[in-house]
Amino acid sequence: MYKFTIGNIVYRFDDLKSLLAKASPYRTGDVLAGVCAESYEERIAAQIALADVPLKTFLNEVIIPYEKDEITRLIIDDHDNISFNSISHLTVGEFRDWLLSDETDTAVLKTIEAGITPEMAAAVSKLMRNQDLIAVAKKCEVVTRFRDTIGLKGHFSTRLQPNHPTDDLMGIAASMIDGLLYGSGDAVIGINPATDSPAMVMNLLKLIDNVRLQFDIPTQSCILSHITTILELINKGAPVDLCFQSIGGTEQTNTSFGINMALLDEAYQATLSLNRGTIGQNVMYFETGQGSELSANAHHGVDQQTCEARAYAVARKYKPLLVNTVVGFIGPEYLYDGKQIIRAALEDHFCGKLLGLPMGVDICYTNHAEADQDDMDNLLTLLGVAGCNFIMGIPGSDDIMLNYQSTSFHDALYVRKVLGLKPAPEFENWLIKQGIIDETGSLLPVNPGHKLLTGVLN
Repeated sequence: MYKFTIGNIVYRFDDLKSLLAKASPYRTGDVLAGVCAESYEERIAAQIALADVPLKTFLNEVIIPYEKDEITRLIIDDHDNISFNSISHLTVGEFRDWLLSDETDTAVLKTIEAGITPEMAAAVSKLMRNQDLIAVAKKCEVVTRFRDTIGLKGHFSTRLQPNHPTDDLMGIAASMIDGLLYGSGDAVIGINPATDSPAMVMNLLKLIDNVRLQFDIPTQSCILSHITTILELINKGAPVDLCFQSIGGTEQTNTSFGINMALLDEAYQATLSLNRGTIGQNVMYFETGQGSELSANAHHGVDQQTCEARAYAVARKYKPLLVNTVVGFIGPEYLYDGKQIIRAALEDHFCGKLLGLPMGVDICYTNHAEADQDDMDNLLTLLGVAGCNFIMGIPGSDDIMLNYQSTSFHDALYVRKVLGLKPAPEFENWLIKQGIIDETGSLLPVNPGHKLLTGVLN
């Protein structure tokens, strides 16, 4: 039992799970789940009570029973007590102050990431203003490698997302070349297929790999089909660079996705065995998003932001190249408007980085949400300041297959220009060699006879 008194009113919270939920900033998903604070005053009471909870409590009081959830077991069994030792004496509120202190720099944060549980990260985020989330995330540096280096300070990468509603190879190729000529694609060239047909996924893998090899592009490919499809294709000798899967923060959620930890283990080892990376072997790509557990009726009464942080424990186990929170994709039932989407994105990015993950954000919204492109511009700028590893690059910011609004090739150019950021270094050198950008990073005019145009589209 946790409690805090305001005036003559005593606010009581039955357990840590309830306290975390009541302390969470307002969002429609928690209202729908029936777990949110009933008033602003109750939320403040919960946040004050949460600030006094020792971090050690999160190791002794689990929010989903150990025996019923394999993610809880992963969190507890893989916890690094040595890394935790330097912060084990802190409360959640003291942990916030410690994270924000000047003495806690990038190197210090690296030493404790394995000692932080997702629930600790979620808890401290609930006590933070947006600027706090940005300031701490900015100090985190998570670097991963496959064919280029992603996440270095001063760099900002993009996933080139050339989706097509019928998986038309020429349409996908046109979008892919368009993106490359705008300097997009250093994080990954990643396609959401319209169908999970193994034959079509194989064709898409070969398309990207042929272009990559033809022009010696230092990047990686990924087809975002189900993990079982990729496993099947690996066994058939497909050119798989990264293995993708959507993941959630509870075992029951992952069951609804058709996965479990054993299947992820198998896919990870199979993808590693291909040994296709040239400078590193971070071979996994995960996507998450607040609200997945509620939409699967698998949240166990846990608020959606804490559930999201628990998904990062799954990702962390496999040392991924990329983790992407698709923040506004599920819809206004979970994040109603631009304000809620912005807050959720900053929380996700902060928690992921604090836990040692290479976080990107799909800065997006569905057409029935109370949000617009101005909200996305604001979030894009905030995440650029916060040191986000990568965002999406989509023709015109409008995904014609998934039917949602995201960020365009031009948006990435904007962030790089105003914040003085560069693509991944190996990819930047390739762009300069191809005459796509100059030494200052400025985009150069495209010659109609450029070999990317003539070599692929003709």
